[in-house]
Amino acid sequence: MIRTARGRWALATTGIASLMLASTVTAGAASTGGVYNAAAAKLVPSAYKNTTLQVATDATYPPDESISGSKMVGFDVDVMNAIAKTLGIKAHENNVTFGVIIAGIQGGRYAIGNSSFTDEKSREKSVNFVDYFTAGEGIYAKASSTLKFTGLKSLCGLTVAVETGTTEEQDGKTAAKSCPSSKKMTIDTFANQNEANSAVLAGRAAVGFVDSQVAGYIVAQTHGNFKLVGKAINVAPYGIATAKTPNGLALAKAIQAALKVMIANGTYGAILKHWGVQSGALSAGKIVLNGALS
Repeated sequence: MIRTARGRWALATTGIASLMLASTVTAGAASTGGVYNAAAAKLVPSAYKNTTLQVATDATYPPDESISGSKMVGFDVDVMNAIAKTLGIKAHENNVTFGVIIAGIQGGRYAIGNSSFTDEKSREKSVNFVDYFTAGEGIYAKASSTLKFTGLKSLCGLTVAVETGTTEEQDGKTAAKSCPSSKKMTIDTFANQNEANSAVLAGRAAVGFVDSQVAGYIVAQTHGNFKLVGKAINVAPYGIATAKTPNGLALAKAIQAALKVMIANGTYGAILKHWGVQSGALSAGKIVLNGALS
């Protein structure tokens, strides 16, 4: 699903081709920053009211989260800023590697994980999730590719680039097990999405496997270097993560309440529209809390 693009990707060559983000996006929070809501704010546990909540985000995933100059931008970032304003709390986004976020929440380093997490049952064993968006998985390749993508089995015999710790890594490795020995699928993992993109651009991987709206963004920003292949698969919700502790659960309930307020007052819809991802919007009834429910 191709979304409206609001930035650009820059191509660079250093021995081999690499693809790096050079975003020119300006954050939407200035016009869609949320409005304080006393009822939702009452749900925030006292431990979090007079401190700055540390939020973990891997900012290599536009249009969800990326770096523009020295500033983190993206629809996830704007959603979190609006949640903080709605709840009357302070939150600081930390740019970290995706694969360490859940462990960081469990260890108490971060109060919130806000990084395009697919809400999976396996992850719910480690953290709570407040669902806030829905996305699928998409395939992109070099524009010259002749691949016909009809499902993960059609990737047998190919090398697939993914970001480590993602749902795509897990799904790709599962699919690879069903490939015949004569057509093995290789799942090549990278620390961040920029490196995965570089592998596809350089021909070290035949395709990139990433969340559907991110695949569309990557293709749009390379102006003809990449193309989408096939249709999105495995559509599922994204969740904002908190710790499976009493305070973590209470914080999740406050975030859930804030999101419902933001849907009602138009803040949520305005943020998604600003980033061109409104087709992934959830209704208030779909803003659910999964994990350590009591």
